[in-house]
Amino acid sequence: MDIVIYLGGAVLFFALVMASIALHEVGHLVPGKIFGVKTTQYFVGFGRTLWSRRKGETEYGIKAIPLGGYVRFVGMYPPGKKAPANTVRASRTGIFQSLADQARAAEWEDIRPEDDGRLFYQKKSRQKLIIMAGGPMMNILLAFLLLQAVTSLYGIYRPQPMVERVQECVVAVDATDTSCTGKLKTPAYLAGMQPGDRIVGFNGAAISSWDEVSTAIRDNLDRPAQITVERGGQRVELAPVNTVITGVPDTWDPSKRVAAGFLGVEPVVQRERGGPLVVLADMAKMTKQTAYALVRFPAKVYHTAANLITGKPRDVYGPMSIVGASRAAGEVAATNQISAPDKIATMFVLLGSVNLFVALFNFVPLLPLDGGHIAGALYEGIKRHLARLFRKPDPGHVDTAKMLPVAYVVGSAIAISGVVLILADIIDPIRLF
Repeated sequence: MDIVIYLGGAVLFFALVMASIALHEVGHLVPGKIFGVKTTQYFVGFGRTLWSRRKGETEYGIKAIPLGGYVRFVGMYPPGKKAPANTVRASRTGIFQSLADQARAAEWEDIRPEDDGRLFYQKKSRQKLIIMAGGPMMNILLAFLLLQAVTSLYGIYRPQPMVERVQECVVAVDATDTSCTGKLKTPAYLAGMQPGDRIVGFNGAAISSWDEVSTAIRDNLDRPAQITVERGGQRVELAPVNTVITGVPDTWDPSKRVAAGFLGVEPVVQRERGGPLVVLADMAKMTKQTAYALVRFPAKVYHTAANLITGKPRDVYGPMSIVGASRAAGEVAATNQISAPDKIATMFVLLGSVNLFVALFNFVPLLPLDGGHIAGALYEGIKRHLARLFRKPDPGHVDTAKMLPVAYVVGSAIAISGVVLILADIIDPIRLF
């Protein structure tokens, strides 16, 4: 592996991810400015300030720890219900209320009488919703543009409903003896399937894609299968066979193996171009997989930490940090197993996937993530709409400061997860090649 190319690819990818994060913050900044929210800071990174410049009321800059970014809107938390509009209520007993009051007090130290009407909490619910959704929506837009560029200009490798190879016998994935002596013949071999056959029917259902073939085979378990192929321009009904049950990677969690039907064919893989509808379909599939991964994220991080401590092999399907993603990009750049155009396409697809993950992660409806503020704006809007509908007094602004204890717990969990994954990506990285 060429270390210079490897490092160059890793550093370039890291810079592109940070550019994506900077644009994520622009997604918050622009609508905030449009709606007149007082905005004092726009920074990429955390920690010590490396560079900054003030333009108008906003300070723009870069900080030392390049692991995120933020936009500071003034007046995120409303004053207490019993306090005047420009004060905070006295602290109450209880740790949760104290946390909320302290955050509110810190907010109001920077608020001036002339800021009235420009505070974030004072904006309409739909405006707050647009401001907070702007960041993750920017990442979704970036993901779409990156994936569309690759799909339309170069193409994505996709399995086709055409047979590349017929496996003669059923061999376990972890078997050391790969010969067919004494082993069960595969259903595809018994049915007389041949390389070059295009599968067009399965148990009477028309087939047009490999996904349909794969789903039909997996769901068939060990039941009878009547397969129709196109061979030499002719439709051929193959000999009826029963698919067999074997362990295959789970669709949503490839680290698990589940019982499914097995036929014994490998598909032809071809590079295909496509338009926006194809990309949207790909993104919908990636969204489902990412949503499933997010639900299992805490458990996956725990197992990653446990494997790191005990020395067990890293789960190749487990989560990775921006460090791991950058190392993977470096491997792609340095490998000689794929062509230069494939390397570029893979890098952009990986960057698009990271942007989609960042968007979906930020939509999780918990503070301090954008989704927590989005949930607060939606809740506020619904409450006020119902109040108007039933001719009741305006319930006022939702006090998201009350959710700060949750924010601290979630923020701490995110920070710990980040440290665990960064350590794992340094000590025991996931390798693509």
